[in-house]
This record gives sequence, structure tokens and C-alpha cells, in this order.
Amino acid sequence: QLQLVESGGGLVQPGGSLRLSCAASGFTLNYYVVGWFRQAPGKEREGISCISNTDGTTYYADSVKGRFTMSTDSAKNTVYLQMNSLKPEDTAVYYCAADWAGITTPKRMCLIAKDLDAWGQGTLVTVSS
Repeated sequence: QLQLVESGGGLVQPGGSLRLSCAASGFTLNYYVVGWFRQAPGKEREGISCISNTDGTTYYADSVKGRFTMSTDSAKNTVYLQMNSLKPEDTAVYYCAADWAGITTPKRMCLIAKDLDAWGQGTLVTVSS
């Protein structure tokens, strides 16, 4: 069974940093595109960062480009999202998801995010003073 578990969320002041983790079990991330999505209250879900673990290509939404960085630790079967220069508008529940790399790309996964193979339960990030 494909399972993803996020961690690392919390309360941080504007301008601060957080690192989210997405640990996979039941499958290896090496053959998957993995993405981070977020949903703020009253807003639609947004795909913010996706990475292909087969070739390392990435996609970042304009809203996070230059501030967020996604990476993979294959030995730990875990994907990370380093979030710097956080803003109040980054407040949301953050989810990770995975889809077979043979049928998608990072940009497609982040923009469409339909019928993905696995989703995590989400972790809350609150940016507030």
C-alpha cells in the first residue's frame, strides 16, 4: 500500500523558515514524481512544487519560486520542502502526493493533480506574528 506521511508544519513568524518532510512507505520514490500542494481556508488547492525523481526536473509555482526548494533523500525515501522567507499568505495545510513518473511530469502534476497514486494527510503551516 502506497503511503505518504508529512511532518514539519507549525507556527512561524513572517520571514522565518520551515522544512517539511514527506516520508514514503510501501513504494520507492525513485520512480515517481512527487509534489507539494497547499490549500488555504476558502481557497482552491495549489500545486506549488513538484520534482521528478527519475531525472531531477522540478517545477515551482510563481508564488513560491526563489523562496521554496524541494529535494529528495533516496536513502530515506523522503522528500523535503525547504521554505524560506515565509509570508502570512503561505499559511495553509500542506500535502505531498506522488504519481508514477512514466505518465506525468512535474509541471503537469502540479498544475493538474488528478488521479494521483498517493496523498499524504497534510500538515498545517501558520505564518503569523
